[in-house]
Amino acid sequence: MTDNPKSKTRLHPVLVNLGCSFAIGAAAVLAVPVASSLLSPVLQMSGPGQAFAQDSENKERRETRRTPAIRAKVFEVLNEAQVAADEKRYNEAIKILNGLRDKTGRGELNSYELANLYNLYAFVYFTQENYPKALESYENVIKQPDIPIAMELNTKYTIAQLYFVAENYRAGVKTLLEWFKFKEDLQEDPGAGAYALLAQGYYQLNDQDKALRYIEVAINDYEKRGKVPKEQWWGLQRYLYYEKGNTKKVVELLEETLKHYQKKNYWLQLSSLYNELKRENEATAAMEAAYEQGLLEKDKELVNMAYLFLQSEVPYKAAKVLDEGIKKGAIPATSKNLELLGNSWRQAQEVKKAIPEMEKAAAKSDKGELWSRLGSVYLDNDEFAKAADAIESAFKKGGLKRPDSAYLVLGMARFNLEQYDSARRAFKQALKDDRSADYARQWMKFMENELARQEALKDEI
Repeated sequence: MTDNPKSKTRLHPVLVNLGCSFAIGAAAVLAVPVASSLLSPVLQMSGPGQAFAQDSENKERRETRRTPAIRAKVFEVLNEAQVAADEKRYNEAIKILNGLRDKTGRGELNSYELANLYNLYAFVYFTQENYPKALESYENVIKQPDIPIAMELNTKYTIAQLYFVAENYRAGVKTLLEWFKFKEDLQEDPGAGAYALLAQGYYQLNDQDKALRYIEVAINDYEKRGKVPKEQWWGLQRYLYYEKGNTKKVVELLEETLKHYQKKNYWLQLSSLYNELKRENEATAAMEAAYEQGLLEKDKELVNMAYLFLQSEVPYKAAKVLDEGIKKGAIPATSKNLELLGNSWRQAQEVKKAIPEMEKAAAKSDKGELWSRLGSVYLDNDEFAKAADAIESAFKKGGLKRPDSAYLVLGMARFNLEQYDSARRAFKQALKDDRSADYARQWMKFMENELARQEALKDEI
């Protein structure tokens, strides 16, 4: 993997470059979901002198607390501060809260009033991205006695999230586990999101076993409810299985993810992993699915698509991808790409389409190799004079990997042009290399027999 799993700059990994030949991707960061619903309404009450409204669904199971009422005058000041905060007059909001907080004597605030005061402080600080101050304020909320249970639960969960934002994962996990225990005592379901957050915390603490356990709890919870798990949850699950070396499981998870989240990187990753598992046809099919959806845009992606088609022995599709890409400008018309296009057409038995591409490729090259290959294409199309000229150009430019093969092509071209002496010289050069010796010898024998046959015909006439 390209990412360091111990890095503290990420809160969540996604499966990216898997180290395979066609894997393409980039790491993504999942911000800890400090939802606005946990921060507002900041005044957790329905009006002056009324206590916090507890969750009706779990009301009967929650213990009864005698929560003091918020006095009307206090409510009015808190409301004034909240209006200032909503209008982004943050300094004014803080000033109002400071004045209320510092009241003493008969005007001193009770525990529930203080809880709402600190909750509003936290909201202002969080909005200003002053997370240490926001965290301190939320801690002060739960220090107050006799606050509503729902308020304590929500605040503790928010504190855990803020620890994650501050990259204090150990404190975040500890707080989250306390919150889970609180939920358990109330016989309430923590919910899939909480399990996913806990999984992220354990991942950051490098406890991959617990991270995997809890992310699977979150995913299974959603699936049992008929809901589609969140994309990043599957991303963490895939990453953890990949780290365990369970490539087959990663493939299964990618296949499931793609049923709901059609993204290019997932198709590319799946194709890469299929290749790793030697499932070449499925690797091609995965990449083709991305291509057909118009998801492949970069030249390397399109060229990789062509190579996969060639690997799967469907050169015509490879040629079509390259041809269309070059014409649209998505693939640079370099000598190498033009040669690949020419070879693809040639393998698809479309020699007439291969020739102009190979000509353009050779014209862009300062080495003889492409001219040698062009000579072979001309020979296949029975253009013997052009084949001979191309091979001569190849030798002039030099740098041939297989001069013996070039001499064979030249010999065959000269033979068909009835330039037998030149053909014989070319075949003799090919004889010098053991890789072409047998073939050159057969051609020389065939040519000598042909010459003898022609002489015999002359004698008969």
